[in-house]
Amino acid sequence: MKYEIGDKIIVLHSDEEGKVVEIINEKMVMIEVRGVKFPAYMDQIDFPYFKMFSQKKVVEKKKIYVDDIRKEKPVARKKVGDGVFLSFIPVFDKDIFEDDVVDKLKIYLINQNEEGYHFTYNLLFSGESNFQLKNNIDGLSEFYLHDIAFEDVSDNPRFEFEFSLVNEHKKKAPFFEASLKVSGKKLFKRVEELQEKNEASFKYELFTHYPDKVEEERVDLSSLGNAGFRVYDAGKGRQHLPPARSVVDLHIDKLTNDWKHLSNFEILTIQLNEFEKYYDLAVAHKQPTLIIIHGVGEGKLRDEIHESLRLKNEVKSFVNQFHPLYGYGATEIYFK
Repeated sequence: MKYEIGDKIIVLHSDEEGKVVEIINEKMVMIEVRGVKFPAYMDQIDFPYFKMFSQKKVVEKKKIYVDDIRKEKPVARKKVGDGVFLSFIPVFDKDIFEDDVVDKLKIYLINQNEEGYHFTYNLLFSGESNFQLKNNIDGLSEFYLHDIAFEDVSDNPRFEFEFSLVNEHKKKAPFFEASLKVSGKKLFKRVEELQEKNEASFKYELFTHYPDKVEEERVDLSSLGNAGFRVYDAGKGRQHLPPARSVVDLHIDKLTNDWKHLSNFEILTIQLNEFEKYYDLAVAHKQPTLIIIHGVGEGKLRDEIHESLRLKNEVKSFVNQFHPLYGYGATEIYFK
């Protein structure tokens, strides 16, 4: 449904402003204009901010401006390999005093690198998932994600991404996680700065270059002979580790394609090994939390994981409670 009760609208044939007071069906709504209520078809009304934009620019100039920008996009970029960004474009509306106020933010993913990426996107408000999306973004392009109401930014939104290469490369990491958490206060400040500078958008960098695959450290035979030892620089230990995950799904079909012939014991062993692997990586990368998806079922895998967590010194606490994404099928671990 395009409209919701309370939405501001404009009647196209009379140019009068009003609001939606009732949803009649998929094609009609009840609107109120200057205290009078009457039904209207969806194609007879529109949102008022389109009128604002059309008053500021005639249609012909707007089309020429957009076409010019598209042609100049490759030139406008500073350089190839400039990074991946999350861009915010405020959409303004008028308040009762005819002053410009921000109604919502349009969110774009901007890729200024040549390589394309698969991505999984998750928006969280106050720790709870609000919007999810999986898609691809080409090199040197942008991708519209969605809108968020400006009033919702006070809930401290967190934008989480997992990237992987569209064209896999054996020297590149199999996946890469990036996130952005911005307080409502900082977002309000950025919008104020935007208005002062008379600019259209602002952005935050998610990453500059997609990371290389971490190669296994080779034995230094020149210093250790044939002893078989490996030498690491402890200060750079995390650089030699595979990337960690913030969420690990232990359903067996996510771990192997060839599982139907396995016994319950063999399946449980594979799942517990995967849990230990990403638990150790989370500790090594100093993650604050880790979510383990174990499912509900008979609870055997969950019980084994909980028993293991009770014995681990790095665990501050863990909880298996209802989660909006996983129900009761996940345990969230909090590290010291």
